[in-house]
Amino acid sequence: MRQFWMLLIVVLLSNCLFAQSTYRYGTLPSFNLSKKLKNGWKLDSEIESRQRLRRGTFGEGITDRFKHERVDVTLVAAKKVGLNNKIAGGYMIRLTEEKPRHRVMEQLTLVQDLNAFRMAHRIAADQTFGGEDPLEVRLRYRIGAEFPLNGLFVDPREFYFKITHEYLNKFSEGAYDLEARLVPTLGYLITDTNKIELAMDYRVDSFIDGGSANNFWLGVNWYLKL
Repeated sequence: MRQFWMLLIVVLLSNCLFAQSTYRYGTLPSFNLSKKLKNGWKLDSEIESRQRLRRGTFGEGITDRFKHERVDVTLVAAKKVGLNNKIAGGYMIRLTEEKPRHRVMEQLTLVQDLNAFRMAHRIAADQTFGGEDPLEVRLRYRIGAEFPLNGLFVDPREFYFKITHEYLNKFSEGAYDLEARLVPTLGYLITDTNKIELAMDYRVDSFIDGGSANNFWLGVNWYLKL
């Protein structure tokens, strides 16, 4: 597993260094509120905003500076199936300076509790429509692992580390693009119902054509359970 993550990082960084690549970086804070319902159901709501601090081309400098890009408001209903697995569906509205965009989501999450960490696989699809852009359909696969930093389990007032890697296949008006994401995260469990995470979200796409668009987002994420 360690060799896999190292190889992935080397491939992504070499793409940034040796191709004609653009970059964009900024902040991506979010707040997530969840509540357990009857019969294994759970309701998640999230609000996330994105602020771009800089944009440019590697080796050529900055082309744009600060811009508030968007706010996403999401509502997802999930149902537990089996011991740790769940199916979910949801809706998101994206608010920008232009007309709002809408997204419908479907996903399946499979979780494995191993000796020293937890492994999760997520298979998902979503459809984004509305506004000025055409319909976009994405097929997604994400693998992630979570490690306690004190002992074998994460207890209140303890830190944990998790890392996720995701591939997104994007289809729009007959065109295809592939996006890859790598997100290392440091989390702190305040109580059993309250935690905060600091994440470095790296995303790269458009590299099939020889260049790449690199995005670096610093996320501060707060999760609260009712």
